[in-house]
Formats: sequence, structure tokens, C-alpha cells
Amino acid sequence: MPRARFHSDGRLWRWRLNPAVCVRGGPGFLRASAGAGPGHGVSAAPCLRRGGALRALCGSVRGLAAGPETHFGFQTVTEAERREKIYQVFESVAKKYDVMNDSMTLGIHRVWKDILVHKMNPSPGTLLLDVAGGTGDIAFRFINYVRSVRERQLQRKLKHHQNLSWQEISESYQEDKSKSLGDSQVVVCDINKEMLKVGKQKAQNLGYSEGLSWVLGNAEELPFDDDMFDVYTIAFGIRNVTRIDLALQEAYRVLKPGGRFLCLEFSHVSNPLLSRLYDLYSFQVIPVLGEVIAGDWKSYQYLVESIRRFPPQEELKAMIEDAGFFKVDYQNLNSGIVAIHSGFKL
Repeated sequence: MPRARFHSDGRLWRWRLNPAVCVRGGPGFLRASAGAGPGHGVSAAPCLRRGGALRALCGSVRGLAAGPETHFGFQTVTEAERREKIYQVFESVAKKYDVMNDSMTLGIHRVWKDILVHKMNPSPGTLLLDVAGGTGDIAFRFINYVRSVRERQLQRKLKHHQNLSWQEISESYQEDKSKSLGDSQVVVCDINKEMLKVGKQKAQNLGYSEGLSWVLGNAEELPFDDDMFDVYTIAFGIRNVTRIDLALQEAYRVLKPGGRFLCLEFSHVSNPLLSRLYDLYSFQVIPVLGEVIAGDWKSYQYLVESIRRFPPQEELKAMIEDAGFFKVDYQNLNSGIVAIHSGFKL
């Protein structure tokens, strides 16, 4: 069946049907529609019906060529249309993405991301893949966390060498300080060039360079070899993936045996009263903030709608298990406004 395919760099290749297919496929259908028997002439009305049938058939074939239907917020679209629309959303909001995150969540998203990295508890030498992490929030936290672990290790090491001279301590400290990440690396992978551009600029401004790289890539078709990474994270990104099942399969593929999957995402609120208040805030306030701060009502209306269309906690847990992960669980934060799902490749 004709379908749309995306390469890992986000470029779209379309397989188009030859228009002649519509014509060749039509006559049998048209004859059945006309219903003309022996001795009956073809009237103007059957001709109109034939034209309508032909247009309907061509439209049907075009629909098949565009791919299966899915959703974009509350709209029904094809998968190809959804990918293009989501790309446009993040291209539009990239420059105001961090400001809007602070405004929409009153800064609480920073706490959620801190909890994610503490749950990861990376040690020096960890190789992390952060998918849909274009602006670098998880990557920078990962680097800070590993540096902190390394600093504590260095202090413990020097504390146990009380007989060293000042010069020996200084040399040892400088040597270990030069490897503050202990061979740890974080690869930020995002499908959107504008989001990566913003992240790289932030990294430069904040002084992050060691152990950090940026890759343009699609979560549904990652440009990495099998069994490469110790940890895979995706924070507020899997909701915008068109085929979540493919993204989860790719996460499993690129993780080493024993590797960990961590997903931070908006989820479903368990408290009925809080749920009503959350809906009111989401639909009445967030799009207005989007218009005032970013000049973009529609993108933030989509983001709100996409949260409501996202699978609830138990359903996402089952999807992660279906991808092959073991020991899958989740932790609700703020009564389920967000949840952290975790699983292991064993």
C-alpha cells in the first residue's frame, strides 16, 4: 500500500500513485453504478453519477496514498499531515519554548525535570540519548549531575590520601578535574532544526561543551546503531510522535542490554476536582499565554489538545511493555498532571 516515509533527518519521501490508476480502476465500478441494461440508453443522470463515482474513487485512492488517519489535537488528519503540522508547531515556538514552559507550568517543569534526572541517577561513564530534547534541558541537568558525582568522588579520594604533599594533591585534583564527566556523554536528538539551534545557542551561552553532541533525527527511525546507549530519555516529546509504538521500538533497539528507558510526559489527572480546574486552566489560559508571549494561539491550543489525546498511564505502560521492556512502572507527579514511566532492556 502506498504510504509516506520519513528519513532520520526528518526529510519526507512520498510515494505517489499514478493518476491513471483512478481511470483504470473506474470502468467496472462505473458500469455497476450506471445500471443500464439491454435496450436502455445512457441518460444524463447516469453520466453525472459516473463522474461523481470517479471523483469519489480517486479521492479514496488519494486518501490511501496519504496514509492512515490519526489525530492532531482534536483534528483528524493523515500521519503525513500530522508530522508536517507538528514540525511547524515546534518551528514556530522554538525561540519562545523555554519562556512558555515557565509561564504555562509556573516554573514547575524545572522540578519535574530535576526529578527525572535524579531518578536516572547517572554515574560517570554513562552514555545518554535524550530524544526530542532540542533545547537541552535534560542534557544540561545530566551534565550537572554527573559533574556533582565526580566532584564528590574526587573529594572522597583526596580525603583518603592524607599523606600526599600539597603538590601531589594539586596535580591529582587538576588531572581529575579535567575529566569532570568521567567519560560520560549525552547525545541530544531532535527532528526539528530550530529546536536544535536554540539548544546549541543555550549550551554556548551557559558554557556546556564537554560530553555534549547534537543530532538531527526522527524518534521513529533513530540514526544510531543497536545497543549503543545506557539510558534513553524523552521529556515532553513522545506525545508529539506520530507512531508511539515505533518510537518505543527504536528506544529498545538503541539501548544496551541492561539499559534504561525514562519518559517524562503530561498524563491524566486522578483527582476529579483538580482535573476540572486543570482543564479550565489549560483551555482558557494557556492558549492566551501563547498568543501574548509567543504570538501563537494555535500552537498552544494544539499542545493542550494533544495532552487530552495522549494515552493514560496504564495504557502507556502496556505500550512500553509491548516494545519489549521489563520492570515497567510509572510515578505520578502532582496527581498525574505529569508521569515518569520507566523500563529496562534486559
